[in-house]
Amino acid sequence: MSDYGHDLIFGTFTTPGSDDPERTVGLAVLAEQVGLDLVTFQDHPYQPKFLDTWTLLSYVAARTSRVHLSANVTNLPLRPPAVLARSVASLDLLSGGRVDLGLGAGAFWEAIEAMGGRRLTPGQGVRALEEAIDVIRQVWDADARGGVRVDGEFHRVLGAKRGPAPAHAVPIWLGAYKPRMLELTGRRADGWLPSLAYLQPGDLAKGNELIDAAAQQAGRSPRAVRRLLNISGQFATAERGPLHGPVEQWVRELTGYALNDGISAFILASDDPDHLRRFAGEVVPAVRERVAAERDAASARTPVTKPVAVTPSARPARARVTGGAFAVVPTPDDGRRLSDRQVWDESARPTGPTPDPTRTYTPHEQANGQHLVQVHDGLRAELAQIHDLIEQVAAGEIDAGAARSQINTMTMRQNRWTLGAYCESYCRIVTTHHTIEDQALFPRLRHADPRLAPVVDRLEQEHHVIHEVLEGVDKALVAYVGSPDGLADLRAAVNLLTDALLSHLSYEERELVEPLARLGVS
Repeated sequence: MSDYGHDLIFGTFTTPGSDDPERTVGLAVLAEQVGLDLVTFQDHPYQPKFLDTWTLLSYVAARTSRVHLSANVTNLPLRPPAVLARSVASLDLLSGGRVDLGLGAGAFWEAIEAMGGRRLTPGQGVRALEEAIDVIRQVWDADARGGVRVDGEFHRVLGAKRGPAPAHAVPIWLGAYKPRMLELTGRRADGWLPSLAYLQPGDLAKGNELIDAAAQQAGRSPRAVRRLLNISGQFATAERGPLHGPVEQWVRELTGYALNDGISAFILASDDPDHLRRFAGEVVPAVRERVAAERDAASARTPVTKPVAVTPSARPARARVTGGAFAVVPTPDDGRRLSDRQVWDESARPTGPTPDPTRTYTPHEQANGQHLVQVHDGLRAELAQIHDLIEQVAAGEIDAGAARSQINTMTMRQNRWTLGAYCESYCRIVTTHHTIEDQALFPRLRHADPRLAPVVDRLEQEHHVIHEVLEGVDKALVAYVGSPDGLADLRAAVNLLTDALLSHLSYEERELVEPLARLGVS
């Protein structure tokens, strides 16, 4: 049993397709909305059907606020390490410490040569990778004296200035399979990142042995190296093969990899939004709970050293949704108001049917309501960004035109508000035919439970009002450009938006989280 005690993280491995860039970005945004920790993209700069991975990572960083980002893995032969180090540090600073670095020695050498790279043998690739790690870490060590100096066989950086330092201790994860790469991982890396599809039975155990031995010979603890795993599979009603079957099979197999092979990060390769939602809503919480229970039981049997969290920085704990009573908690309305205006009569809001206290809910059913809360949390975060932008305008740090431009790119500004934040926030991005799905959500709720009709009607009315309030913020920004003394009106418009939006989101959650689970509407 090789459980290294690391905190569990879960992520996605997304194809960086260029045929529909907005869908590619939308899958990353969806990963954050459903509560995953990490978004990764493969890096093949010679592939014309792919977006450039580092450009894509930068764009996704601007569209998200919590999820970590990484190439899986970076194509080092076409990414000079000194430049790569500054790219990583820069994006880490810009994203608030959310960038991790996956590195590979290289593959597809004919394509690399065609792009101007140098073909290397396997042994040369390992040596070049180790030199690159030296370069990268020296660049990040901005407080050290002197310049970066690596006079290597493949990389020569002689006196380059250090910095910038990343916002957090960026981990370096190596895509490794062969003994020399595994030994390098143990000596120098922070993580091992293979793909399950390329492994044979027993390869994880053998890889762990080589990494652990190399780490100990280098004076490191084997637990300094996180074990990550790219996975793929299918959901089905019956077991048809590894990670091809019902949710319970997924949970059992991933728990086994965590406890027996030390895997603490599972990265799902899938471009199917429904697959991601099911993975995040049903598999992830169950694996977290089962691993935690097994660790607690093992700890009770045999005292062990307290588990350590390795880089990247610890992720926030996720609420565990298990079968039984309804456990999704709507966000309460605290009653505070910033504006003396009211855009609607809150006392006139209808309520839906009272939930049956004896009914139980599966994790999959509860995931729908949990997703609604997560989508709304994203909108609440955007509201905080709007307040910050207005204060930057007031301080003269940016102009009103720049603030207006940033607000116009936000989900809430692009949301038509006529058919619900729940569906629009991800269907607009993820699916091409989002209008069909948007128009289906509320009608389906009405049809599934006619008692919800007054609530749904009211929510639609409030969506129209919020759209008008957002237009008011935009008009106030335009007016401020021509009249700098209009700052008070601008703040008033944003305060009114705050009151309306927070009140509406709390009402929508209060009335819909349980019906979404009970009725199976998503």
